[in-house]
Amino acid sequence: MALLAVSGCAAGGAKVEGKVGVVDPARVLSETNVGKKAKDSLSAFAKNRQTLMEMEEKELRRMEEDFGRQASVLSATAKREREEQFRRRMAEYQQKAGEMNREVQEKQKDVLEGFREKIERVVGKVSKRLGLQVVIDKGKGGATLYSDEGLDITGQVIDDFNREYP
Repeated sequence: MALLAVSGCAAGGAKVEGKVGVVDPARVLSETNVGKKAKDSLSAFAKNRQTLMEMEEKELRRMEEDFGRQASVLSATAKREREEQFRRRMAEYQQKAGEMNREVQEKQKDVLEGFREKIERVVGKVSKRLGLQVVIDKGKGGATLYSDEGLDITGQVIDDFNREYP
């Protein structure tokens, strides 16, 4: 649809010109002070959650091992109670693991959205300074399949980003 509109304009005598740039947001995240701090913060948050889950796993393994050692001396009723207790703890563990995964994903989403907003502000300033009309995301999953190296403004964005957000 957009190609038809552009070619239609060109066929009608109008010439579409503009200056285009590309930027790699993942590189900005990796190579800026604030980006590194954000990645470290996310990593620490995820590691903290992982440590909590590992403690829960150890407790479950301990319960399972204790039950295995004591199974031969327990009455049928005691075995059923222990099995039920273990199943409840396992269900709680699985629910907690799901909640913690959601927490990590939510934290990641919040941090990355905030960082993206900063990138957009800095890209806007760099673009105005360079006289660009359009800047396209060239990161993995971005809109750009190919771009000439001369269009890449990522380095300038990183420099400006570090000055604006030391």
